[in-house]
Parts: sequence; C-alpha cells; structure tokens
Amino acid sequence: MYATRGYNVSRMERDPNRITLSASDKGCLIGTVTLGLDSERGILADEIFHDHVEAFRARGARLCEITKLAFDPQVKSKAALAALFHTLFIYARYLHSRTDVLIEVNPRHRRFYQTMLGFVDQAELRHNTRVDAPAYLMWLSVEHMAQQIARLGGTSSHAGTERSLYPYFFSSREEEGIAGRLIKIG
Repeated sequence: MYATRGYNVSRMERDPNRITLSASDKGCLIGTVTLGLDSERGILADEIFHDHVEAFRARGARLCEITKLAFDPQVKSKAALAALFHTLFIYARYLHSRTDVLIEVNPRHRRFYQTMLGFVDQAELRHNTRVDAPAYLMWLSVEHMAQQIARLGGTSSHAGTERSLYPYFFSSREEEGIAGRLIKIG
C-alpha cells in the first residue's frame, strides 16, 4: 500500500525490536501495523526527529513508535482498526512497559490521529527521507490511552457523540484477558 501511494519503502528492514501485527477478515488480510520499541539502536523517528526523541528519553520516557499502518480502504470497519490499535497498546503497556508512543504522520493523516486517538503534535513539518514524504512527529501518553480505554472501551453500541476510536476498543475485561494470554505466550 505504501508503494502504491508513492512512498519509498525499499529502506525498511527487519529489526528484532519491531512487532508487526495484522488484521484479517474471513482469512483475508485487511491491515497491518508495526510497533517499534526503543532500544540501543533507537527508533525510526530518530532519523528525522532525533532532537525531540532525545528530549523524551531525557525525561525518562520508555518510548515506542507506531509505523507502517496500512489498512484496506475497501474495509470500513472502525472495530477492526480499533482492535489493531488496542492490541498495539497491550503489547506496549503490558508486555514492554512503555510509557510514551511516537508516530511520524503525513500531513493528510494528522487530523485522524489527533481526533481518533488523541495524538499531539511535537515537531514542525520535516521531510521523512525513509519514505520521501513530509511528516509531523506526534506523541501520545500510554497512560492517556489507558484512561480512554477504561472510560470508553467496549461502548461502541452506545458511543453517543464520541468521535474517537476508543469506544471500538475492547472492554477492560476483554483487554485483561488478551493481555493475560499474550503474557503467557510471550
């Protein structure tokens, strides 16, 4: 999907500090996303936004980043997209004790991340050489996500005027069960 939109994807490589999750429907792949864990190698955002990433580290943040989200545009399922993000959250919080999430976002997707998940701008627009496109650096606290999930998760059938994805996240009970199973196999 990245290549069809004109992004350069040839430089993306395997890394043991990246976890790629996929979503499927009736055996068909409908989406993927990668969680990058900060390590001695750093994270991908270091290449473009190193000054801002270092500021988070200096404050003691345990960083992770979301990269390579691709979702089939024919699939209009907030529940499937929310499940993918909630699973990332579970990996980040429960399995890897991360406190802060960063994401590099193309300007046309910025409003989505602000409105649907609560990400906040952290840096001015810069050129992302990995994909040869402009990008903003955005941040979200894992604790903020936890609060939104506790408040709204599993309420999609009666979400009211809530515009975020959080009502489509799993309920707290479902989250605990998924986290427990992942911890046992992880």
